[in-house]
Parts: sequence; C-alpha cells; structure tokens
Amino acid sequence: MDETPKRAPMTRARRQLVGVLVVLFAAMLLYKVLHAGNLEQTALFYVGLPAFIALAVTVGARPKSVTGTALAAVTVGLALAGPLLDEGIICLVMAAPLFYLLAVIIAAPVDLARRRARKGQGGRTHAFATVPLIALLALEGTGAYELPRDGTATVTRTVATSPAQFERTLAAPPRFAAPEPVFLQIPFPRPQHSEGAGLGVGAHREVAFNPHRSLGIGSHPTPRSMRLVVAAHTPGHVRFVVTHDTTLARWLDLRSAEVTWRPTAAGRTEVTWTLHYRRTFDPGWYFGPIQQYGMEQAAAYLSDTFSHPTAPAGTSAR
Repeated sequence: MDETPKRAPMTRARRQLVGVLVVLFAAMLLYKVLHAGNLEQTALFYVGLPAFIALAVTVGARPKSVTGTALAAVTVGLALAGPLLDEGIICLVMAAPLFYLLAVIIAAPVDLARRRARKGQGGRTHAFATVPLIALLALEGTGAYELPRDGTATVTRTVATSPAQFERTLAAPPRFAAPEPVFLQIPFPRPQHSEGAGLGVGAHREVAFNPHRSLGIGSHPTPRSMRLVVAAHTPGHVRFVVTHDTTLARWLDLRSAEVTWRPTAAGRTEVTWTLHYRRTFDPGWYFGPIQQYGMEQAAAYLSDTFSHPTAPAGTSAR
C-alpha cells in the first residue's frame, strides 16, 4: 500500500497569491526595460505599468473581485518599489493615486460585466472597453504625441517694506524657514542655506538642500544643490537663471525665476515672483496640474522668505 501522503491541492487564495506575485515580478522587469530605454518618466511607465498589472490580474488570476485584487496588487507593488527599485517616497506618493485610478478604470468594468453576465444581461464584450483608451494614454511622451510642457507659476504679494529695503533683502543671503503649506510638507527638498549675494549680472546663489534619501536597500543619502545666476537686473526687476540643479531635476526642469517689485501706498511694496519651468513627467493631464500647484506653492514660499528684511545695515544691492 502506498502510504505517501498526498499533497493538498492549491487553494484558490494561494493560486491568486502566486498569480499576483508573478504579475509583480513581470512588472518589475518591465520597469527595468523602461528605465533602460529612458522611458521611466513617460506615460508608458505611469499609465502602462499599472494598466499591465490590472490587466494581468484580470486575465490571469481570475479572482472573485477583480477590482479588489488589482488594488491589492498595486499596493504591494508600490510597497516593493521603494526598496527594490530604489524609488523615493515623493515619487511613490505622487504616483500612487494615478496607479490606483488606472487599476479601478480597468478592473471595475470587468467586475460589472461579470455581474451582468451572471444575471443574464450580457455585457462581456464591454469588459475591456477601456483598454484602447488606456493604450492611447500610455503613448504620451514616447514620441507618439505629447501635451504642452512649458509652464509658469506666478504669485503676487504686498510686503511691509519699502522697495529699497526689499531690494537689499533680495540681494542678501536668505534665511530659510520650514515651509508652511501642507503640500510642501510632503518630504520635498528643503533649502537649508545659501551662499552668494548681490544682484549684479553674473552674481550667483548656491543653495544647498537636505540630502536625498531613497527607499532602496543599502542606499545612502546624496547631497543636492541648485545654482542660480543673475541674468538681468533693471530697476524693479531681477531674473535668476538656473545653471545647475541636482534637486528638482528628478521631477521637473526649473528654468528661471523672475522677481518684480513696485511701490504701493503707505510705503509698502508689491512683489511678484514668477517661476518658469518645463514639465518632464507624463501623462501631462495628471502631472501637469500637480507640478503647477507645486510651483505656485514654491513661489509663495520664496515670497514669504524674502518678505522680511534680513540684510544687515550697510548692505547694498549691487
């Protein structure tokens, strides 16, 4: 008599777990391919990758709830992206809503079609109706098409100093404080100190930020900084051009910062900060508004930073 114990059949839950892990491993390989092809900032990554996860779960895992399983797979994938793909927390926080949205857009119609089919109402042919739209969205930034990338963020404030006092403050090294807006309290790069002074053409600012820390296994903090040079200075106007950037270049291309000021009533000064930048992440319909809002908050932070006199007596704006 053969007394060899029979192996218990794999349960449905285990099969689904194995399927999800296989999908995530394939998604990781896809990420490596996109990264090697310099496509990790295109919609092919931010739309295509979550769409791939959701579709693979839908077709391969056959769960009771496609939407729930797809969301769970995306959650596990995001949790593994930090330590295994060396991504930072900002990228994960920004990408997570898009990943979840695409998972729902693909998986929810499948669940709906299955429920309709069980009730004899048909609908199977419409289960993957959103796939062509997702495929079209995933091509943005790959050379097929792209949305406008150049943007500006402008903030105007009235400060309780005279124009001459404001110009002296702008010419002196600033004192950076912790940002107040909630959006900037996400672990964005924070300026710590600045070297350089003056507003004459060619004067520079070297701004040091807190070190970059990724979630990768064995990763080490790396320094980051930004160098700005005064490219133009006329009465009531200064334009700084970014010549070196290891701080924001991961998310967008900050080109320049313009500051204009004019006197108002009661000895006050109206100050306008304008940041010129170029979006580098796709899809534009998602990252465009986020980066626009972030740049507006950054312009407001700069306005607040230079709204109080910091230059010692005798400092002149050269």
